[in-house]
Amino acid sequence: MAKDQYKQHLLTLGMGVFFLIILIRLFNIQIIDTQYKVTADNNALRYITKYPVRGRILDRNGLVLVDNAYSYDIQVTPYDVKPFDTLALCRIFNLNPEDVHATFAEYRKYRTRIGFQSKTFLKQVTQDQYSHFLEMSHHFPGFTAVPRTIRSYPYNAGGNLLGYVSEVDANYLKKHPEYQSGDYAGKTGLELLCEEELRGEKGYNIYLRNVHNRIQDSYREGEFDKPAVAGRDVRTTIDAELQQYGEYLMQNKVGSIVAIEPSTGEILSMVSSPGIHVSILAEIGKHYGDIASDPFKPMFNRAVMSPQPPGSVFKLVNALIGLQDGVVSTHTEHRCNDGFRASGIRVGCHTHPSPVDFRESIMMSCNAYYCELFRDILHNSAHDSIQAAFTHWRELVQSFGFGKKLGSDFPAEQSGYVPDASLYNRVYGRRGWSALSVISLSIGQGELGCTPLHLANLGAILANRGHYYIPHILKATDSTGLDPKYTEPVHTLVDPKHFEPVIDGMYRAVNSPPGSGATGRLAAADSLSICGKTGTSQNPHGDDHSVFVCFAPRENPKIAVAVYIENAGAGGSWAAPTAGLMVEKYLNREISENKKWIEDRLVQANLLEKARPKKKP
Repeated sequence: MAKDQYKQHLLTLGMGVFFLIILIRLFNIQIIDTQYKVTADNNALRYITKYPVRGRILDRNGLVLVDNAYSYDIQVTPYDVKPFDTLALCRIFNLNPEDVHATFAEYRKYRTRIGFQSKTFLKQVTQDQYSHFLEMSHHFPGFTAVPRTIRSYPYNAGGNLLGYVSEVDANYLKKHPEYQSGDYAGKTGLELLCEEELRGEKGYNIYLRNVHNRIQDSYREGEFDKPAVAGRDVRTTIDAELQQYGEYLMQNKVGSIVAIEPSTGEILSMVSSPGIHVSILAEIGKHYGDIASDPFKPMFNRAVMSPQPPGSVFKLVNALIGLQDGVVSTHTEHRCNDGFRASGIRVGCHTHPSPVDFRESIMMSCNAYYCELFRDILHNSAHDSIQAAFTHWRELVQSFGFGKKLGSDFPAEQSGYVPDASLYNRVYGRRGWSALSVISLSIGQGELGCTPLHLANLGAILANRGHYYIPHILKATDSTGLDPKYTEPVHTLVDPKHFEPVIDGMYRAVNSPPGSGATGRLAAADSLSICGKTGTSQNPHGDDHSVFVCFAPRENPKIAVAVYIENAGAGGSWAAPTAGLMVEKYLNREISENKKWIEDRLVQANLLEKARPKKKP
């Protein structure tokens, strides 16, 4: 009996302690913890969101690429709306009355879900509309003007590079639950890449409602209000003036320019043309239909998203592999009779002096020389099969960054393509192919696909004599570090000693006198010792693409540039002079008088029609 009483007393004591804990917790929640009360009393409180100022985007020198300008959104709390003069509201904001009625019909349909929430009724109204609304606002209960900021662009350049900001949609909210309807986020380019730094943190003011659900006063004199926290500025590696100049040169052309600082991998300029004009970025929603239907696809960033055959600039890679494998020397000569011929296969070439040695083959861009060299690489007796030789060649090519993503911090980078032996085994059978079957790879054609970013990186590798730093577009600052991977050199599998004769050929291609057969003479600039290589990428769907890769100066290089102009023809005619002017603009900050005629020729040229996509029948 005593034992049962003991258990009963123990149970009673336990229940007493349990209820005491509950009472203390309830007292704490209801009396002491006002923060909980603020949350629980949402029906009696009204939260007004305070949107943060978005961080600015700066160039490498601190110049502002993207700034902020004030704007206003008109918000409505459907629960608070009373009958109002619809026509008067429409006159202020130039609205269609039928659209207003349809919007409020939607609010009524989902009134239970909306509750006391505010909805964005209009976005980015003009200053005049905002002022007019303030004068008339007492006629429109439930409507309020909320200050926002929109993006502004001091430099008329970089639309595709900078990207745009727009209101988040349902799909975005599913992936990013930390956002709410009405919030804005970066959708492309640097705005997307740096969203976390740029967006800032929203705040709010809390107001008390009366029994009629109308706002009276600030709750607890603003004790629980939260200030908005501005976004952080982001500094990029871009040179604003060089970016603007590159877009100036590329107007009315289809293609891309990428410029890199070889010693760091910092991207100095990234031009995609035709691109999005900065004047419409802040209101891209209004122009989206026109942009989406444009046959030139201005939202498509060709610099990182358009892998195409590199053409003859790829001869530089094969030249280095040939030296590394010992199948060619700087004294090796080959004849060129307007091209290469073997076993019924012919690869044509432009007319130039013959025979040519190693350096001259680069200077004159001789196709026959590189067909012979490539055949020697793949038929090298050091390998026991064509597959082994090809796999070895591919491994060396990939060490230059081709056929894979370089690892840039810029969004949407494509990997390009370098074929492997298994592809040709499937096409020809294991014993059915040889170097002649894939001879187009010798001159950068065939199945190769490289982006302009890959080609600019090739220019940086040559400038550095065998290594590169992963290209990147964000610059380290005192408050933000840089991922160590961007500061570690990536070495190719070609010994640095082999680069100098290749560079000598590149120097001659640009700086040799008239009549020498040099293909890149239009890129030359006084005292800048530009080293470059032309490319003419064959295009089965129209005129060939014009390509050029270069770096300068020859010693202690400061810039590497790749230019790819679609359907423009020979590399020496359009891409080379464009690259030369970009180098001169960066190194000298101005264009010399004796090069103004080239600048005028490039700016006045309209090559869009040659590159216009053909309509499908």
